[in-house]
Amino acid sequence: MPAFDLPLPELERHRPGPDEPADFDAFWQDTLKEAGQRDPLVSVHPVATGLRLTETWDVTFRGFAGDPVRAWFSRPAGTGREPLPAVVEYAGYGRGRGLPHERLTWVNAGYAHLLMDNRGQGDQYGNGGATPDPHATAPGGPGPAVRGIQSPADCHYRRLITDAVRAVTAVRALPGVDATRTAAVGNSQGGGLALAVSGLVPDLAAVLVTAPLLCGVRRALDLTDAGPYGEIAAYLAVHRGAEEAAYRTLSYIEGISFARRAHAPAHFGTGLRDTVCPPSGAYAAFNHYGESSGADPRKEIHAYPFNGHEGGDAVHVRRQLDWLPEVLEVSRSRG
Repeated sequence: MPAFDLPLPELERHRPGPDEPADFDAFWQDTLKEAGQRDPLVSVHPVATGLRLTETWDVTFRGFAGDPVRAWFSRPAGTGREPLPAVVEYAGYGRGRGLPHERLTWVNAGYAHLLMDNRGQGDQYGNGGATPDPHATAPGGPGPAVRGIQSPADCHYRRLITDAVRAVTAVRALPGVDATRTAAVGNSQGGGLALAVSGLVPDLAAVLVTAPLLCGVRRALDLTDAGPYGEIAAYLAVHRGAEEAAYRTLSYIEGISFARRAHAPAHFGTGLRDTVCPPSGAYAAFNHYGESSGADPRKEIHAYPFNGHEGGDAVHVRRQLDWLPEVLEVSRSRG
């Protein structure tokens, strides 16, 4: 795929005007207030994985509307209840939490690691999920991107973003976690969720966002037919006249709006040939990041000119592994 989005010098200056409703903050405050009225944890059970250097628990926590959400929680074996910094990781579009031995990078780096399941997803690739979405009955298409798209209250991502915020609350309630050093991490849809968490959890210690979905949504719909944006376009091709309602709903889950409200140090990455999550969305979120929070957070972005949705892949993960300990150490010294 040739380069198709803005040239890099223009991306570095790309700051589209915010596309957010007047009640954006009230909408999310009310949503999270309702979810926060319940204790986060439902159950925590150890599981056998066959791994000698990692201990894992099957965690169920309360997400949107108190719905049970599954997650894997892992720690380096032999660390007991030593308070470790925590990484909360969010999975990509159509993927569930899979099997507990699949994602070991962060726990091998010495962190407590919580991998959240995606409600109502897990059937497109990977090794499945374990969290249904009992509210997926509103008008919309079959894919997560278009479930409930005609109403902000019914939108699938209202529920999934709430789950993502509650995952931070849940990991902080688990034994052996340093609640003051919690980071949110994700790629693609997971990157969009991590970015949303950065704007909704003011005391997050760090956020690592790669190829984020739901950033610059309107522009992305004009640039690409690849899923998940292609699913939205396909839905609107059938439901002619639903554009206004859909755009209104999408404005409540726009990643740029969450980025503007963020406080935590941030590490971004994007491939400049990414047709799934166009790089202009990542740069727009990066360039607006923290501007309305008053925090002036540390931030950096890494672009990979000849890569698509895979971005920097393992090279980028190594950069994340080098960056996060330094940021968390600064956070601890300030705390």
